[in-house]
Amino acid sequence: MSETLIVLGATSLIGRRLPEAAGSLRLAGVSRRSEPRPGYADWITADLTEGGFGRGLPEAERALILSPVWTAAAAVPSLAAKGVRRIVATSSTSRFTKAHSPDPAERAVAQALATGEARLREVCAERGVAWTILRPTLIYDEGLDGNVTRLARLIRKARVLPLAGGGRGLRQPVHAADLARGCLDALERNAARSKAYDLAGGETLTYREMAGRIFDALGLRRRIVPLPAWAWRAAFTLARPLLPGAGAQMGARMQDDLVFDDAEARRDLGWSPRPFRPDFRGF
Repeated sequence: MSETLIVLGATSLIGRRLPEAAGSLRLAGVSRRSEPRPGYADWITADLTEGGFGRGLPEAERALILSPVWTAAAAVPSLAAKGVRRIVATSSTSRFTKAHSPDPAERAVAQALATGEARLREVCAERGVAWTILRPTLIYDEGLDGNVTRLARLIRKARVLPLAGGGRGLRQPVHAADLARGCLDALERNAARSKAYDLAGGETLTYREMAGRIFDALGLRRRIVPLPAWAWRAAFTLARPLLPGAGAQMGARMQDDLVFDDAEARRDLGWSPRPFRPDFRGF
């Protein structure tokens, strides 16, 4: 019989990519959405924030928590009651990059990530569950994510991209498929127990070059226009309907280096992500 792996947040970007990396594992997906994802043998519709979450969960020794890390601790008692003794949960490097943002909403996200991680560690220790926390950098999955794909939609529509100050800040985009593999590897590695890792993409490049690669993937000539901050803010106001969910701090961060050292993950997890070469064929 195949081992069952419980996956909370199965409709997330990483959760969508798990079936292709799971091999013989039997995936039991848990989500607030009732529509099962392809590749999941079992599907449980549940909300981690509501009572009775544990009803319907299968017996299992291991679980992935891909839902927001600030909800993770609440799930641990129910998972432990089903026999789970090993958990890998995802957080985000936004815990650090947004901690000192001038935007109160972004600071609140950073605080929620930090508090969620701490609470997860506490509850796992109380229940005798081994934990690992993975913090990806900028996640993308062509056609699905709200980062690279959102930028691709703007580029395809406008055929030109204004960048605040030239977009000199460094980025490390990481593909959801690589993260799915990384989560499964973390479950297998004893060296990863009781540790948190920053997971960066396979390449460090400027925001401008990242945007240029998106132009290339769309088959468009690179038309990138550096603008002073005041002009970029005006352009952003006009383009905002094409960037749902984007905030005004997006421009300011184009100049910031948002990079992380993933040497420990490469050592302990065998982390080896792909370089940034997005594929938007058919997009």
